[in-house]
Amino acid sequence: MGIHLTKTVGLAAVIALSFASPALSHDPKGGQEKPAFSTQLPNVPGKTLTAIAVTFAPGAASPVHHHAGSVYAYVLTGAIRSENSATGPARVYKAGDSFFEPPGSVHLLTANVSRTKPASLLAIFVADDGAVLTAPGK
Repeated sequence: MGIHLTKTVGLAAVIALSFASPALSHDPKGGQEKPAFSTQLPNVPGKTLTAIAVTFAPGAASPVHHHAGSVYAYVLTGAIRSENSATGPARVYKAGDSFFEPPGSVHLLTANVSRTKPASLLAIFVADDGAVLTAPGK
């Protein structure tokens, strides 16, 4: 079942990105963000599901930050080194891998492992309606 879910999420990421706006916006956190999808959850009043594609240039890294709500990240291309205060030491996630960030945790590290190729991930947030999804430090 886990493999089927991962393939389904990967396919959903590709579909969501194909409908997203082509323009990337500069993100001071170390990557370029591109909104892919956002909708209020009718079965969970007060919560919104948001998907954002993040592309990291070769060698790029984000400073310490935290997110509103829960975050599921699916690596689309390349390899990302990530460390979260709630999930253990830094680990490298390659294309097709995913990780979860629980509410209230601090994202200590997000970095493109490669110094020559970009890397990208799809971040899927479930957070309060209108929440600021990413904030510095904590």
